[in-house]
Amino acid sequence: MQPNEITEVLDRPGSQQMLSRDVARLAYVATDGTPRVIPISFTWNGTQLVMCTTKNAPKLRALRRDPSVALTIDTEVHPPTLLLVRGTAELDVVDGIPEEYLRMNGTYAMTPEQRVAWEAEVRSLYDGMVRIVVTPTWAKLIDFETTLPSAVEELVLERERRQRA
Repeated sequence: MQPNEITEVLDRPGSQQMLSRDVARLAYVATDGTPRVIPISFTWNGTQLVMCTTKNAPKLRALRRDPSVALTIDTEVHPPTLLLVRGTAELDVVDGIPEEYLRMNGTYAMTPEQRVAWEAEVRSLYDGMVRIVVTPTWAKLIDFETTLPSAVEELVLERERRQRA
């Protein structure tokens, strides 16, 4: 997929809605060679998905070995909207708490007092974190109205051919 095609998909209103959500599902290959999918908070900075994790997270060893990842961001309604993204994870070890981590967790309903307490707890727990930064190399938006999974698109085309015959 060419960069301009990726940008076109990610700039669609439906994609922008998905990129403003709180949680994605991150898929990667674990060090034992088996697949893993984990929910993880993220933020979109306009060109990359940024996730943050502890410096001792098991996924980091796996991502250093094989940085290929896939992410799914979706809704819980029918019909669902899904944004599928593939890319390569870059790992950035940082001292303290990355601003993205505080931002990505800022949409949860908290009173100002709860927010202060939560942030104090986070700052007391972590001396640093690892930013997992994914630049998309492929993207697809599926909304089941204007876009479908490729296998379903094939079935629709086959049905149309049969009906014309």
